[in-house]
Amino acid sequence: MISDLDKVILIERAVIESVLSYAQMLHPREAILLLKGKVDKQRILVNDTWIPPLATHGNTFSTFPLHMLPMDFSIIGVAHSHPSGALRPSVTDLNKFYGRVMVIVAYPYRSEKNIAIFDREGNRLKYEIV
Repeated sequence: MISDLDKVILIERAVIESVLSYAQMLHPREAILLLKGKVDKQRILVNDTWIPPLATHGNTFSTFPLHMLPMDFSIIGVAHSHPSGALRPSVTDLNKFYGRVMVIVAYPYRSEKNIAIFDREGNRLKYEIV
């Protein structure tokens, strides 16, 4: 079986722009978005974002109640911002990991250089923008 570390991660440019824009809008609070896409044997494609139902945005956290999510197998992860500028997951991020990938966008939220993608173990994944 191919692990997520071995898969090609593709993320659409519109998703990158959406995550950056949403983080800018909510700064200095943390933003959180659901990532939608498709997973197959060779790749993970992230092609859409959703605002989670009943999302809470605080100065040092963002969260949503998992039980409020619809039964939707196209939800493949979560994106959230780090207003601190840290481009790595915290222990809390890893403990609350949901889906296949986690996107972190760090302040100043200007470009894809402020974005990193991680697996549930906290390994940074390479990705391509399509």
